[in-house]
Amino acid sequence: MAESQTSTETDWVSRFADDVIAESERRAPGKPVVVASGLSPSGPIHLGNLREVMTPHLVADEIRRRGYTVRHLISWDDYDRYRKVPNGVPGVDASWAEHIGKPLTSVPAPAGSAYPNWAEHFKAAMTAALDELGVEYDGISQTEQYTAGTYREQILHAMKHRADIDAVLDRYRTKKDPAAAQGKGGRKPQQQKKVDEAELEAAEGSGAADEDDGSGNSAGYFPYKPYCGNCEKDLTVVTSYDDDTTELNYTCSACGFAETVRLSEFNRGKLVWKVDWPMRWAYEGVIFEPSGVDHSSPGSSFVVGGQIVREVFDGVQPIGPMYAFVGISGMAKMSSSKGGVPTPADALKIMEAPLLRWLYARRKPNQSFKIAFDQEIQRLYDEWDSLGRKVADGTVLPADAAAYSRAVRTAAGELPSTPRPLPYRTLASVADITAGAEDQTLRILSELDPENPLTSLDEARPRLDRAENWITTQVPAEARTIVRDEPDKELLGSLDDRGRESLRLLLEGLDTHWSLDGLTTLVYGVPKVLAGLEPDAKPTPELKAAQRSFFALLYRLLVSRDTGPRLPTLLLAVGADRVRRLLGA
Repeated sequence: MAESQTSTETDWVSRFADDVIAESERRAPGKPVVVASGLSPSGPIHLGNLREVMTPHLVADEIRRRGYTVRHLISWDDYDRYRKVPNGVPGVDASWAEHIGKPLTSVPAPAGSAYPNWAEHFKAAMTAALDELGVEYDGISQTEQYTAGTYREQILHAMKHRADIDAVLDRYRTKKDPAAAQGKGGRKPQQQKKVDEAELEAAEGSGAADEDDGSGNSAGYFPYKPYCGNCEKDLTVVTSYDDDTTELNYTCSACGFAETVRLSEFNRGKLVWKVDWPMRWAYEGVIFEPSGVDHSSPGSSFVVGGQIVREVFDGVQPIGPMYAFVGISGMAKMSSSKGGVPTPADALKIMEAPLLRWLYARRKPNQSFKIAFDQEIQRLYDEWDSLGRKVADGTVLPADAAAYSRAVRTAAGELPSTPRPLPYRTLASVADITAGAEDQTLRILSELDPENPLTSLDEARPRLDRAENWITTQVPAEARTIVRDEPDKELLGSLDDRGRESLRLLLEGLDTHWSLDGLTTLVYGVPKVLAGLEPDAKPTPELKAAQRSFFALLYRLLVSRDTGPRLPTLLLAVGADRVRRLLGA
């Protein structure tokens, strides 16, 4: 096999790849390595759900780099029940509540959608994002699997062994927590309350909150739930089942319909979640599948599934790391049942795919992190560009090099990149000031580095487009930069000798310093010269205070505020002639 492109000693992806390859060769030597993800298209699929895909994707990609064949399965859980009407979805109103209990593929898509049903509508945005992110996978519709009878043998087997499944589940129904007096893990009650609230909110977003295990039926335990033949809802109760004939009777509590079917022929129902998941592990031969914290607590589906797959389906539980929450700068933890939760498509409008990949690659699955939709995105891009320079000059640490490599390329090749990756904060400032006018944008960007001028905006794309999108969609109107049309004569007339001299020195140096680096030297140097120092003198606390006062004066004269985009960028954007006019020349 080919050597890994990264050191197995330095990053979490390589360590999991080692374990997964060893386990696959032990279980199924010579066969493709199978990793899996599961996504429920019950609403917008958010950036927290993306970790469900990126964790196995990164491991699968490392295994492919080593020359192995890998299948990354993404199960679209589109045969799950429609649980609730999510808030804030365009084209959806309270009338969609009448479909609660139906399979997601039987629920109408939001009004105006081009897709045939609810599930397909929300799958579409995610599949487009996964393509842009370079994620190679085999998609499996659980609606297609169940309605085609693919799992018939597994369903009949589960029903035959329903007493064994019930016994496994019962171990957790009656389990007492020895630390109950203090909360889970010995936490104090107040701490535990916060943890429980977080887990409940996570479950809301993941589809795991209502983990029906098939219990509570007075006729006995049944791990299978039919969808009603009349109203299509899963508000059904199995009243009897015959193992020999596979004859099943059920009634619907929603509409009163009753029916007798043969499970050996019937395809309109599914195993309950805590049985469905381990059944699929065995059926697909899954070696690696992560899960969120809501699936990993005692008694939850991953823990119980490990016993059901072994004791009922004669299979093996996958290697399954728990992954932590993904947050958004300035927003509460994500839940897809709440409106306005950012999706991967939203993130890809304001950042390039390699940067988004890097955020998931550089943190271990059990480490939470935030994705920036606010001003923090500028600092994040600075960090990303700095990492790229370290990679280029060979000063990067091995683990950072591994994360960078996983971000910019997959086993299939490099992801698209920006030919001239100018600083994101500069592009955002220019987009802010020019309001997207391409001729003005090109003029400013071509003056950033006169010795190597930008000749076409395409050289700065797609990063330029992402920065423009960020300015127009994420920055409030009141925070946008509006350059003055006329000089502030009142402020200019109130300046003392020192203020007038500072403007004179700045205007005098414009022609010889008209580049990004030159203007940076100039604006920081004017207060130094005024203080009788050399332009390259090291700053003192007094000098820093003088620089802040000078910068505030320039902002007030140019944009009528005390702050704004970085001054060198702002000066370039405004243009030398207009700067002279606004500064009273």
